[in-house]
Amino acid sequence: MTGSRVLPMAAGEDANRQVARRGGIGGFFTARWRGEVPLATLFWRDTIVIGTAINIAATVASLGLLAAKVPLWVALAVHFGPLPYNLFLAFAVWRTADRRGGWAGFFCQTMSLLWLIAAIVI
Repeated sequence: MTGSRVLPMAAGEDANRQVARRGGIGGFFTARWRGEVPLATLFWRDTIVIGTAINIAATVASLGLLAAKVPLWVALAVHFGPLPYNLFLAFAVWRTADRRGGWAGFFCQTMSLLWLIAAIVI
């Protein structure tokens, strides 16, 4: 495979450090899509904490734009700007949880779907 690097994991190195060694935004998205990031990290940190913070920031910014009498389409574009990232996170959680299976996987799949719905609606 051209353009793809597989780095050997050193003894005692955790998966997060291995992913971090890849670097770059491409490594960030690739690792999550391939399920190389632990499910707990992907769900709790990336989706619930960071994803929610991004959505809140976009909502606050869009409300500020509306208050500043900016055209509605601009405010809506800012509000829905994180939607592709939200979809990516929800699908990455779903794929990773599907590989893991069990109750934890089912919980993360269900909650990521509910989170996605809330992120779109609110």
